[in-house]
Formats: sequence, structure tokens, C-alpha cells
Amino acid sequence: MTSTKNTRIVYTAEARVTGGRAEGHGRTSDGALEVDLRVPEEMGGSGGGTNPEQLFAVGYAACFESALGAVARRRRLDAGDVAIDSKVMLIPGDDRTYKLAVALAVNLPSVEDPEEAVDLVRAAHKVCPYSNATRGNIDVALSANGRDVEQRSDSVAA
Repeated sequence: MTSTKNTRIVYTAEARVTGGRAEGHGRTSDGALEVDLRVPEEMGGSGGGTNPEQLFAVGYAACFESALGAVARRRRLDAGDVAIDSKVMLIPGDDRTYKLAVALAVNLPSVEDPEEAVDLVRAAHKVCPYSNATRGNIDVALSANGRDVEQRSDSVAA
């Protein structure tokens, strides 16, 4: 973990979880979010609660939308009413391990030019803290207005 000793921290989220994903409970320190954690029925669990993948899907999409808005403002563009459909997939790996994969389908109804929409999403992916945290660790598939966004390794100006 990188030291935060000389780093300016903008915000720290705090939460406590007991009981894990099977029969757990999570609550943020301010009480704004409180959830029962359950294994989904699709995985042989009881359902009836949320799970870490759902929380990650909501968090990533919300963060990505904020990054998209920041990029649009820097470019003096109006991103309009953005909607993001987020999927987080849990994938079994080798030796009883698991991996995640993400798909973000970004809908930008006020951006008519398909290239501009793709470019905005690509630039937001460079800015978004969730994207930066996961880059090189999990597969992230992006689309803008139904068009796949090819992710380049070269730097894209935000």
C-alpha cells in the first residue's frame, strides 16, 4: 500500500462489516448506507440482501459518471443526462480464486457525434479513480451510446 503520509487526502469513506458476504451486515460511519449482505441465489445463497459485486457496480458507475462530467466541463461540453448500466461479473479463476470483470455501458443522449461520445468515455476512463484502481487488474469493457470503446495504452488528454 502506498503511504499517505505526505499526500493530501480529499475524502475518506469509513464502513464496518460483520459477518462477511454470507450473513453479513455493513454500515458506513455516518449511517447513510446500511445493508444486509447475502450470497445471491444464483450462487446458491439465500438472497434477500445485497452483495459486494452489486455495491461495486453502483460505486463504479457513480464514480465514472462524475469523471465523465468533469471531462465534459473541461472541454466546455454538456454531457447532459448521462445513464450508465454497470455490470460486475464474478469469474472463477485457478486454484479456487476469483476475479472480477466490469462492463460499463454509457448512454450520452445529448452527445450526437459517435466519435465524440467514444472520446469522452475514453477520457473519463483515464480520470475515474475506480478505473485507475482497477487498470491492469481486471477487464473493463466500455461502450458509448451502444458503440464499443477501444481502450488505448497511449495517453488521452482529459
